[in-house]
Amino acid sequence: MEVEKMDENEWKYHGEGNQSLVVSHCQRCVVLRFLKSPPNQNKTPEEILHHLQNIVDFGKHVMKQFFGENYVHHGEIIQLPLDFVRQLCLKIQPERPECRCDKDMDTLSGYAMCLPNLTRLQTFRFAEHRPILCIEIKPKCGFIPFSSHVSQEIKHKVCRYCMHQHLKVANGKWKRPSKYCPLDLFSGNKQRMHFALKSLLQEAQNNLKIFKNGELIYGCKDDQDCASDWNELARHLKPFFFPSNGLVSGPHCTRTIVKELIHVITMALLSSTDTCRAGDMKTVPISQGRSYCEASGFNKELVRNGKHKLESSGLPRGCLLYKTLQAQMLDMLDIEGLYPLYSRVEQYLEEFPEERSTLQIDGPYNEAFYEKLLDLSLEDDGTVAFALTKVQQYRIAMTAKDCSIMIALSPCLQDECSEHRPVVLTSKSRFTFSVSVLDLDLKPYESIPHQYKLDGEIVNFYLKNVQAKEDPVMSNLFKESEDCTLVLHKV
Repeated sequence: MEVEKMDENEWKYHGEGNQSLVVSHCQRCVVLRFLKSPPNQNKTPEEILHHLQNIVDFGKHVMKQFFGENYVHHGEIIQLPLDFVRQLCLKIQPERPECRCDKDMDTLSGYAMCLPNLTRLQTFRFAEHRPILCIEIKPKCGFIPFSSHVSQEIKHKVCRYCMHQHLKVANGKWKRPSKYCPLDLFSGNKQRMHFALKSLLQEAQNNLKIFKNGELIYGCKDDQDCASDWNELARHLKPFFFPSNGLVSGPHCTRTIVKELIHVITMALLSSTDTCRAGDMKTVPISQGRSYCEASGFNKELVRNGKHKLESSGLPRGCLLYKTLQAQMLDMLDIEGLYPLYSRVEQYLEEFPEERSTLQIDGPYNEAFYEKLLDLSLEDDGTVAFALTKVQQYRIAMTAKDCSIMIALSPCLQDECSEHRPVVLTSKSRFTFSVSVLDLDLKPYESIPHQYKLDGEIVNFYLKNVQAKEDPVMSNLFKESEDCTLVLHKV
């Protein structure tokens, strides 16, 4: 792709995170990702290149090992003409949210990452000319902490996401708490998964977006107000699910289309489109734990309906949700057990700062780095090596807890479907699809103290302002426990 020969007007603002800004091409299925930095703190071109190379290497040599070849798209680094970059920056600046403008797009190095546009199908080019629907889900952490280092019993009963919702509402981040609970989505139980997805559609926050032909049509655009308009969403989706227009408009039509959408997302999430097989995996039992959260809206509906038994179907081993959960469960000690080990590493680095590169804290993220992650031992021998391994595993887990899953769908005719093309069926339509994972930058080593402090704030706020007001019956609903397992595998 010869980017330098493309007019900057052919690119559009696509979105951004804390460290990078993304633009997408209007016709081609590619995006460019530029690093950002605070004003007057620009990095040298060499530092930018090194940073981007670390991102590519981490995806290629580490996260692909956890998620699989078909799910991870690590991209490549390209160098662009500086004039093109500056003109592009001027073009997209008015489109950037005000809250993101505290950092400037890198216009000095000319380096960027070229990646596939994951709102488009990634596996089958034959459908590119057809309308494409894409659902982006940020599922968050899908398990309850099982570590003996946890000091507050509430953390063994209520997941972090559900507790954090109340603190975010109190701080003005959102107007209402979401009923979504990650443990319902990761349960593999279709009834629970449907409830979780419906809750995300009702209160999308930053956890769900829907694109049509690359354009955002549904999702939160404001930090506070995320009012959902299902009727408008149904208008966009009706041609996908009912192409013959045989369904009348109105509330029944909207409910039916949303139900079909939830069904399609569920089936895609439970599918396996990677070559890795369960027989290639090494399963390591690590604890007894639970796969449900007492604060889940699904659980509370069970109580209201007089039911006290929760069924858990489990996830198919080849699906992306399963792989995501296993990577998340590298957080074996919880932040409370991890923080003293982080302090051990910090104390060592204060005494021997020259060892930072040897310990590979800032890379390189190569095969040797990945091999060290495979040590699942929890017996602390007091060494810096043990502490560092747990710290690096925790960083991987935090990355997996904050990743996004992209499900791209395109209408598929019956005669086009074959065993080589994954297909999901609805009552009136069939779709070919691709599933990918996004936002896989390794979480910073320096963020661990912040995570430790935030964990305490979340738990203390919940205990003081929420749990005391909850019905005491809720804490005694579920007594049985279930096996949790951690899976590491090579692809």
